[in-house]
Amino acid sequence: MNKKQTCTFTWLPDRNSDIPLYRQIIHFICCQIQSGAWEVGTQLPSQRDLATRLAVNRSTITMAMDELAASGIIESNYKGGTRIISNTWAVLLSENNIWNRYMNIGSFKSNQAMIQVINRLEFTPGMLRLGTGELDPALFPAELWKKAVKSLENIQSLNYLEASGLYELRCAIAEHVKKIGIMTNPEQILITSGSLQALQLISVCILSADSVVYTEAPTYLKSLQIFQSAGIALENIPMDAEGILHHQIPMADKRTRILYTIPTNHNPTGITMSDQRKQALFDYCSFNRIPIIEDGAYQELYFEDRSPQPLKQMDQKGDIIYLGTVSKTLSPGLRIGWVIASESIINRLGDVKMQMDYGASSVSQWLLTEFLTSGMYEKHLAQIRKEMQQRRDHAIRMIDKYLGDQVTYRIPQGGFYIWMRFNKKIPMQKLFEEAVKVNVLLNLGDIYDYKPTNALRISYSYLNCKEFAEAIKKLAAIINRIR
Repeated sequence: MNKKQTCTFTWLPDRNSDIPLYRQIIHFICCQIQSGAWEVGTQLPSQRDLATRLAVNRSTITMAMDELAASGIIESNYKGGTRIISNTWAVLLSENNIWNRYMNIGSFKSNQAMIQVINRLEFTPGMLRLGTGELDPALFPAELWKKAVKSLENIQSLNYLEASGLYELRCAIAEHVKKIGIMTNPEQILITSGSLQALQLISVCILSADSVVYTEAPTYLKSLQIFQSAGIALENIPMDAEGILHHQIPMADKRTRILYTIPTNHNPTGITMSDQRKQALFDYCSFNRIPIIEDGAYQELYFEDRSPQPLKQMDQKGDIIYLGTVSKTLSPGLRIGWVIASESIINRLGDVKMQMDYGASSVSQWLLTEFLTSGMYEKHLAQIRKEMQQRRDHAIRMIDKYLGDQVTYRIPQGGFYIWMRFNKKIPMQKLFEEAVKVNVLLNLGDIYDYKPTNALRISYSYLNCKEFAEAIKKLAAIINRIR
């Protein structure tokens, strides 16, 4: 149907309602479609016009339009506008189904709206993902993988494994982490389906709703809802070039306290905590009896000759829970991570994990065991470090070439990220929207901080050098146009 009909209305969202404005707008549009007032083919006003007529921010309209598009209700074309493409029973069901009464009752909070938009856009063909914290698929070690898979021919069973995970893998991990100074044993290791599951287990097993988790500001944890969903408060502690300013952790707080930190190749800032700061942080937390969750996701992605030592290698009393993963070094799709902690904590987490999923993939655990014990993982890791260092150097050249003195950043010693701040105020939501129009996907710094940042998390891990240069060049053109 090629209708040129346009929609008219006088409705305005209720700013006193507990329902978010963007959800009110979605409901209104669906009601108009359901009633027949707006037929398939009806042209919607531009996002700018809708924002003006509804007296809301452009970002609110963007969130509503993205969700309607994801549901197959509208179709957006930045040149041809937005039109209604569906009024089927499935659309009606999405608004009127009996389950809708329960959708927001569950304890687990929804992702930030911006995160939801990014998650959807990441799989758009041709999108240049300038903020994605993931290895380029082209770096997957296909030949090594084939060798590892070949080893599975000798496996006699893929039955459920014990609560802590495959014993052979835990032995291999215990041996592997000795290289970074962590002395442990298989009984102090739990295999998880990635680091995110480890955080979720900690939130439901160890902390209560009146607890507080201190984090760096900015922090990857701010982009998640894991602790908040359990009613646990997050409170930010500033950073400097050496890492978290631990002495700013409030001492008068009587709540159950814990510190979450990424001391090596921090996400999103790229900072690696100095040895002096690590020692001071460990001593401070030990003296004040503040346990630590150390996220070592990027621990092995260092570019210098010497591997940074984790906080965990100082721990003699079991005050630190260490999280490891191969999602950033080998493959996120393998879905294997691990927790290193005291045996009592491991038993508690393992018991609850069995109630959640009855164990991580047996196939993935056997495959990673082969990678670790055969030496293939170390061979692959050396190649990834070399490649990431080359991409970092190229990324810095491109940023300097196209953005120059418009931005400020620190050169990371490893990991995936450059935390890039604009020297002058930039309309970040508009920057995001304009970038999407030219197939560049950004991770705004506000996702990771407790206040506006005027920054971007730039990743050099996912795009190859040619793609990265193209994305930065497009970004620079947009900034010059909208600033």
